[in-house]
Amino acid sequence: DNAAMESFFAVLQKNVLDRGRWDTRARLRTAIVHWVERTYHRKRRQRRLDKLTPVEYELVHHKAVALA
Repeated sequence: DNAAMESFFAVLQKNVLDRGRWDTRARLRTAIVHWVERTYHRKRRQRRLDKLTPVEYELVHHKAVALA
């Protein structure tokens, strides 16, 4: 089942690829990496993290460690 990857690439297409033109592959790569690291991973809830975003998970985890 490729549904997850198809969904990811559809969102990537909409949010990065359709929004501009890049002079080089390096600039396109930078735009994609920036979007994945700064936007996609920070907003997407993940099953492995108990349906939290990575940022939310880190906040909860650091609070638990500080209280221990």
